[in-house]
Amino acid sequence: MGFVSTKVVICPALRRLLAGGLLTTLFAISALAQRAEPGRDLLVMTSTNDATHNQVIVFRLETSPTPSLQLDAILATGGAGGAGGNAGGLQFAGQFGAVVNYGSNTVSKLMRQGNVVAVSGTVNLASGCIHPLSVALNSSRLFVAGETCAEGHTWPNGAVAGPTVKLPDTTAGQIAAGQTWAAVTLKSGSVLQLPLTAGDLLAGNSTAVALPANANNTPLGAAFWGDLLGFNPAHSPDSLALVDAARHVYPVLGPQPAYPTNAPCWLAKGPGNAWYSGNSPGQAISIFFTDGQGGVFYKSVSLPGVPTDITLSPDRKWLAVIYTAADGSGGRIAVFSVDARGDLSPVATSSPVAGVPAFNGVAISQ
Repeated sequence: MGFVSTKVVICPALRRLLAGGLLTTLFAISALAQRAEPGRDLLVMTSTNDATHNQVIVFRLETSPTPSLQLDAILATGGAGGAGGNAGGLQFAGQFGAVVNYGSNTVSKLMRQGNVVAVSGTVNLASGCIHPLSVALNSSRLFVAGETCAEGHTWPNGAVAGPTVKLPDTTAGQIAAGQTWAAVTLKSGSVLQLPLTAGDLLAGNSTAVALPANANNTPLGAAFWGDLLGFNPAHSPDSLALVDAARHVYPVLGPQPAYPTNAPCWLAKGPGNAWYSGNSPGQAISIFFTDGQGGVFYKSVSLPGVPTDITLSPDRKWLAVIYTAADGSGGRIAVFSVDARGDLSPVATSSPVAGVPAFNGVAISQ
């Protein structure tokens, strides 16, 4: 399939993590042996991001007898795409999902019934908020970051809930939500902490996290581990950093040489202490292991193209990454299984979709 796993020398810090047993207890069994609940397929979704007619593309993962990622459906969102430099443009949690329509200033709701996904409605942004770039979901809230505001909505009905938060510039990369706070990364060089109320609403204010000089260049991807934020300062030597609720920052050295050769950009939280990042210039998935106050880069797994977003399945046993194929054939999705050591094994890759040069956003539903 053209995927090559490139291992690096294990440093003393990683040996300590291994010795502590954190890595070996990440997973109970191999992901490739697992399936979603009986009768329910594993579906992988992305969007075309078409600037006139945005669409959601649904693929179905088959693991036997021959693994494949089959085109299942193409759904019109009813809006216009056009987002760029973003992650989290499509998210799915439980029965419901959301996808941004950048050009229409809306978010489309997705709903799964059995093995069928459908567009089930439109969410309008709060007054004065435009160009949605990224969404985050939990059981009762939809959070949206656009070019001007971050906002919360009740979910799944989509009504605006709580105050909006004005963003200092128009460079938002991604929004993510933890237990007591949410975060927005700004490509201009900032990470904003947005406190949540006891009712899981945005409190209406934000505080910029003070970033060290070796981890402040071009924050992009973001994900939470409980209430601990991980984000990618993609153009910095320390291309993963952790931030706790008290805004303490713990940088982690990334793959070397750093930017422009390597730049982990887009982040997904794996099981246990594993993190996976789409390394765009390195054309790879970069794997990190951390504790609550630091960590190490482990290795990179190469891709035949440039990754632009990444996600894990709800059971953390499958990883999907969207990339633009280096051979010019268009957008692709690659699915990997995740083994007991946190390593990745390629399972299946989608075929090109006619007329779709690149994808935006990726989510897995089980």
